[in-house]
Amino acid sequence: MTDKTNLPSRHVTEGPSRAPHRSYFYAMGLDQEAIDQPWVGVATCWNEAAPCNISLNRQAQAVKMGVKKGKGTPREFTTITVTDGIAMGHEGMRSSLASREAIADTVELTMRGHCYDAIVGLAGCDKSLPGMMMAMVRLNTPSVFIYGGSILPGRVHAGADVPAEYIGRDLTVQDMFEAVGRHQNGDLSDAALEILERVACPSAGACGGQFTANTMACVSEAIGLALMNSSGAPAPYESRDQYGVASGEAVMNLIAKNIRARDVVTRKSLENAARVVACTGGSTNAGLHLPAIAHEAGIDFDLSDVCDIFRDTPYFVDLKPGGQYVAKDLYEAGGVPVVLKELRKAGLIHEDCMTATGRVMGEELDMIKGEADGRVIYSVETPITKTGGVVGLKGNLAPEGAIVKVAGMTADEQVFSGPARVFECEEDAFEAVKAREYEEGEVLVIRNEGPAGGPGMREMLSTTAALSGQGMGKKVALITDGRFSGATRGFCVGHVGPEAAHGGPIAMLQNGDIITMNAITGELSVNISDDDMTARRAAWAGPRETIYASGALWKYSQLVGGARLGATTHPGARVERHIYMDL
Repeated sequence: MTDKTNLPSRHVTEGPSRAPHRSYFYAMGLDQEAIDQPWVGVATCWNEAAPCNISLNRQAQAVKMGVKKGKGTPREFTTITVTDGIAMGHEGMRSSLASREAIADTVELTMRGHCYDAIVGLAGCDKSLPGMMMAMVRLNTPSVFIYGGSILPGRVHAGADVPAEYIGRDLTVQDMFEAVGRHQNGDLSDAALEILERVACPSAGACGGQFTANTMACVSEAIGLALMNSSGAPAPYESRDQYGVASGEAVMNLIAKNIRARDVVTRKSLENAARVVACTGGSTNAGLHLPAIAHEAGIDFDLSDVCDIFRDTPYFVDLKPGGQYVAKDLYEAGGVPVVLKELRKAGLIHEDCMTATGRVMGEELDMIKGEADGRVIYSVETPITKTGGVVGLKGNLAPEGAIVKVAGMTADEQVFSGPARVFECEEDAFEAVKAREYEEGEVLVIRNEGPAGGPGMREMLSTTAALSGQGMGKKVALITDGRFSGATRGFCVGHVGPEAAHGGPIAMLQNGDIITMNAITGELSVNISDDDMTARRAAWAGPRETIYASGALWKYSQLVGGARLGATTHPGARVERHIYMDL
């Protein structure tokens, strides 16, 4: 019989006063042995909304087998997801970032309500990955994360009635968003668009490029919450189940050793995670999610800290959208462990960080035999570029910073200056792009899309993909206080802070203002003097009123903080008065 003196499950399983609770457990087929063991929450984001989540239910069963092998009692539960690929380009995207907080909150509440001793969390789509990891760190339980896996790439074979450049190459959902732009431009027929949409996404799994889901999956290994290489195998591979079983066994080892999430997630492990984002050309959304995870541990690690690491990390993993390859290719080249080994060669990894195995990062990497293949994973000594694939910007237009993905861009393409064309929301910008109501050389400004002002900090993939589809992705730039998808490419600056709703300089911009962006020097500025900016602010009418006056999005808009600190909705671990595991 397990000594539950220091385990939360004692509150529902131990002593005569818990006889009513135990009667419920017997009702579900548990026996006394199962009741007496440690209880492990197996949390999934399974749903039928999109392919990202559809295989999580099966994988959860493998996790439960591992927990049982480790002499624990698994209890499966689910939480929500909002899948960005479905929510993109319309009102639904307002729910995306808010869902990250809802996931963290609902996992926390379920764990607290049922007094589970540890958690294995499975997630498949963009915001569900950081949401699950945030809950782990907030609760500070023994925790193991496991990614549901990526989608297989699509393929159009010879003879199909589509443009030649689509034949025989890997396709992702990014190609579909850009195909819409080509279709609007008259360069792609209705029939060709229909062929592409039927083959671009051929299986279960999250978007295949180094977009937000795969970026945060790489983070889960680098930060130490996931087992090495567990994020690599595509979702349809039933070999993923071995990682599920191993994750279940691993969490039981963490319980035995009392290794908790905050023993794993430290300032050093957050820096390791940021390195992996940078060297893989990962999603700019990591600049939002890493500070949010840090917030749950009470660690100061904001957008500026993330960008400092991005700036001096070489970019050497050639993944879409800036590069050529998809997550399946990275897995076959050795996955995140080989990437971490390359970073270690350059002295860019903290090796003393604890991981989900109970061993430190250096010990884990000592066991990895793979080496960079020079095709997907370059040597760190001969990188694609010497600085990271994502960089931070700052200046009088973004006093609190902004972020841009430069993976795949030449040095010349990383400097842009032009007149502003200002839009008050994404819909207005998208309609203008569809109608070609913009000029080459302009900087398109989309404001009122920040966390509070949107509300929800929407991604602008539909607009940026339409620009790319029109062949204008390198001929105009775009800035916003909202976000960009990990699939976005071109000079697209997001997370501009303070946001318009908080009176940031982006709210004061007017058509024709000259905006300068320099990803090499880290500048984001506008040719407005301090006196003129002060005068415009004095004349500003205040935040734009939204239609969200009640409900979840209203609540979110009232609570959410700025993007620099991760757009979080509660005070975080710095002010907490207890830790769940110690109650």
